[in-house]
Amino acid sequence: MADQPDSLLSQKTSDSGLHIQLHPLILLTISDHITRHAARSQQGPIIGALLGQQNGREITLEHGFECIVTETSNGEIQIPHDWFVERVKQFKDVHKAPPLDLVGWWSTAPPTGPNTAHLPIHRQILQNYNESAVFLAFHPSQVQGASSNGGKLPLTIYESVYEGEAAAESGKTMQIDGEEQSLTIRFRELPYSVETGEAEMIGIDSVARTARNAAVDAPVTGSASQKPTSKDAGKEQSAENALLSPEEEELIASLNTRLNAIRTLESRISLIKAYVASIPSSASPAEVAPDPDTPTTTTLSHPILRNINALISQLSLLTPQEGSAFTAETLAQSNDVHLVALLGQLSQSISGMRELGKRTAIMTNMRRNMASSRKSQLTMQPGRFGDEFFSRDGVTHG
Repeated sequence: MADQPDSLLSQKTSDSGLHIQLHPLILLTISDHITRHAARSQQGPIIGALLGQQNGREITLEHGFECIVTETSNGEIQIPHDWFVERVKQFKDVHKAPPLDLVGWWSTAPPTGPNTAHLPIHRQILQNYNESAVFLAFHPSQVQGASSNGGKLPLTIYESVYEGEAAAESGKTMQIDGEEQSLTIRFRELPYSVETGEAEMIGIDSVARTARNAAVDAPVTGSASQKPTSKDAGKEQSAENALLSPEEEELIASLNTRLNAIRTLESRISLIKAYVASIPSSASPAEVAPDPDTPTTTTLSHPILRNINALISQLSLLTPQEGSAFTAETLAQSNDVHLVALLGQLSQSISGMRELGKRTAIMTNMRRNMASSRKSQLTMQPGRFGDEFFSRDGVTHG
């Protein structure tokens, strides 16, 4: 947002009693937005929304997201209404516990405070979304000297009030009937404190540890005379930007960060291996005392060895070795599963054999009955001569 010489700061200090609790996630969002805006050489203002909670006179700033802007016919910058409402609804659906709401917005501003270029967006948010929205102004010009001013964050949080022009100039609070049109928006600075939770502390610590190794240095080949000129480098960079989309650039940046984290881990593990290898096998604190006649050896430190042992025991859970308790338990569970499957197959085979035995018994009984009936028919051959029946033995049956 372009710096304007006319500041809109109020001459009076804030008397509303509001206190802001700023979460570190807001700072990470602002830093990421500004960095990507500069890396992509984007034009236009940098604007974002702030989500949080308002409990009485305390306002928490917990989450934020970047906003797209459009220019109206009269040259003012505005946020698309439909897009903004949908975006806020999406964040509310994600962050339901605790429920969050739109509490303000942020943008870049000079250290002198907000100016007239910030008024269109602020009026839009006050009229359409939150009549008590706060404004977080980030000061890029103070980033370089942040370490020399006692660690103060290069930002200021303001509340907005309506003051008359005459009151703003004289410093007196006057309100005359019929002069509502002369009221203008003025900004008053609010006190704030940095509030963080356990999850945010872990994330901030991880970012702080890996930020120093986030950039990948490209290898330099050839002599100095073979280095490309600035014009050639600009052409190559523009060609790469034309080929890569913003999503691909973010993916490459994420992969580079993970690659550097893996390289850092590898260097630390190599350092541990070098330390352990430099200690003699039969070393003790008395034996490794420095001797002027012998070369210097690594001092044995039991606390360091205990820390290394604890680290190795934690890594073994991630990559279990053969014969470990984790592998034995996994093998036992696999054997139990296979045994249950075999028992099920065995019970099915027994049931099939029982059914086969029943059918075999039925067939055997049927064959026996048929054989006995056939035998009885063979032992008696009936013949008829008149009314007498003769058998094979010649006995007459009447």
